[in-house]
Amino acid sequence: MGFRQIFKAMVLAGALLGASVSTGFSAKDTAVSSSGLPVPRYVSLKSDHVNVRAGPTKDNDVAWVYTRSGLPVEITAEFENWRRVRDSEGAEGWVYHSLLSGRRTAVITMKTKDDLASLYDRPDTAGAVSARLQAGVVAQVKKCGAGWCRVTGNGFDGWIEQQRLWGVYADEKVE
Repeated sequence: MGFRQIFKAMVLAGALLGASVSTGFSAKDTAVSSSGLPVPRYVSLKSDHVNVRAGPTKDNDVAWVYTRSGLPVEITAEFENWRRVRDSEGAEGWVYHSLLSGRRTAVITMKTKDDLASLYDRPDTAGAVSARLQAGVVAQVKKCGAGWCRVTGNGFDGWIEQQRLWGVYADEKVE
């Protein structure tokens, strides 16, 4: 192996090591990445077939495939045109940037799978319950503020407590 190849390998290894270090930042303390966007941040899957790879190149094996467009994921690192993402179950891998969308979605979370999350007609628990959603339901996030988010989906539209969503940071404002 020539000097240039060794040097390129060392640079790539250093970049990958740097990309794999957990920042420990909260949403308020985000770092700006090479894309110019904050890391970490939430996005959603653009396609219903997204390969997740073990590393940030097409040479890396496909670890698994997401088969649901609109699923929220958190970008935890960037390397060139690749994004390391984490899903609501904690699984992490690398996805090519063009397979991700800035459209905000969230997954309903509950303490137990049998619990239902109440959706209200206004951002207040005194409001009328317009629907009850199961854990795992994916909703489009329209707006968030003051601990509440307006979400929509197939057959529902209303307000939910922000803490019931994975895909929105605590106290994050979404316009």
